[in-house]
Amino acid sequence: MDRIGTDIQYAARLLRDGKLVAIPTETVYGLAANALDPGAVLRVFEVKERPSFDPLIVHVGSKEQALGLISDPPEEALDLMNEFWPGPLTLVLAKRDLVPDLVTSGLPTIAVRMPAHPMALSLLRSLPFPLAAPSANPFGYISPTSAQHVIDGLGDKVAYVLDGGSCRIGVESTVLGYKDGAWVLLRQGGVAQESIEEHVQIGAVQASSTSRPEAHGMLSSHYAPRTPLVLGDPEALLPNYAGARVAVLSFQERYSGGMVDLVLSPSGELTEAARNLFALLRQADASGAEVIIAERVPQVGLGRAINDRLARAATERDV
Repeated sequence: MDRIGTDIQYAARLLRDGKLVAIPTETVYGLAANALDPGAVLRVFEVKERPSFDPLIVHVGSKEQALGLISDPPEEALDLMNEFWPGPLTLVLAKRDLVPDLVTSGLPTIAVRMPAHPMALSLLRSLPFPLAAPSANPFGYISPTSAQHVIDGLGDKVAYVLDGGSCRIGVESTVLGYKDGAWVLLRQGGVAQESIEEHVQIGAVQASSTSRPEAHGMLSSHYAPRTPLVLGDPEALLPNYAGARVAVLSFQERYSGGMVDLVLSPSGELTEAARNLFALLRQADASGAEVIIAERVPQVGLGRAINDRLARAATERDV
């Protein structure tokens, strides 16, 4: 059997046997394991070389399956599920005892979502258990948005990659938690903050954490290429790197002066920019450049998630 394919039944058999399978979602590819099997979950941490204090997001195939994992959800949580699921919204809520502590890094809460990818949903609905599925890449590196990205990063450490094509959204899910009777935005992502605020009041927007994250993807250094990345105005920064091999990653305008000029969205569309972000970061990283200069995008809608990922990928940033 090839290591990349579209055989959902084969992927399901591997997962039932405790193996790891990379699965497509609308956000990024996930490294999936039986979320209720601590041994399989431990292999996710080992393959990704991921610290055990960083909790995993659990993927479900139905709202009913999610309700079997969480305890006493607020009424608004059900409204959010009805509005945004399937889709790129993760909810962090009190967990039931059947959820292994390894999945939640010992926290009393679970991060759960229903992905909006037909292959992922078909797989989930064929299984009697949910899937713990962080991004299918080495810990801290750029997230994968294609099956080939998974193989490039993990090689034969994953039993099978279910190939669902390029990810439609391209940045991870938005993470929304409920603490002390209020909603807290824990991570910007594929559902815009403005869309959530049409349905619930957000009491706080939490910055990334370096010590005790409450959900996957909250560490302050993450999604990073191996090439140093500087975040700021390319026009102002390029003179500082005269004579160096520079890759420029810009939003809409193409800047001269770099050996590689990559544009997230020539049309200036944030949805296109989000979809292209990780693939172009990988291209910049593989270009042979000594430094990547990346430009911020407008801080609205999906732009918040794009800027969040760029900031956490950066080794330096302007003020």
